[in-house]
Amino acid sequence: MLGIKEIKEILPHRYPFLLIDKIESLEPGVKAVGYKNVTINEEFFQGHFPSEPVMPGVLIIEALAQTGAVAMLSLEEFKGKIGYFTGIDKAKFRKKVVPGDVLRLEVEIIKRKGPVGIGKAIAYVGDKKAAEAELSFIVQ
Repeated sequence: MLGIKEIKEILPHRYPFLLIDKIESLEPGVKAVGYKNVTINEEFFQGHFPSEPVMPGVLIIEALAQTGAVAMLSLEEFKGKIGYFTGIDKAKFRKKVVPGDVLRLEVEIIKRKGPVGIGKAIAYVGDKKAAEAELSFIVQ
């Protein structure tokens, strides 16, 4: 398991944009499972929406992308590099994510050629899918 300290050694993201609290399992270059504890203290809840706080879907996708980046950037050949989005396909949002939820973020790299690839990404709250997408990336 990787804690926040180890995640910060892999990813360049920092507060308030680091959206992973821990990585439970990791197969470098293949798969990562991470978690985000969603709290009312998140800055985005001040405006989205004050009367009914809901985590923005784009931030759920970003949390998934960061989880996939941990999988890729854990490879020796990519240490110290950055993963960039090149595309988001088949995105679906299935459940509201609200304060108190724990997001389980699962990303499997399903296609890769050198520094370019695609990850199949699914976010869960409990056993229910909250969001899913195919995320394309390049590591530079």
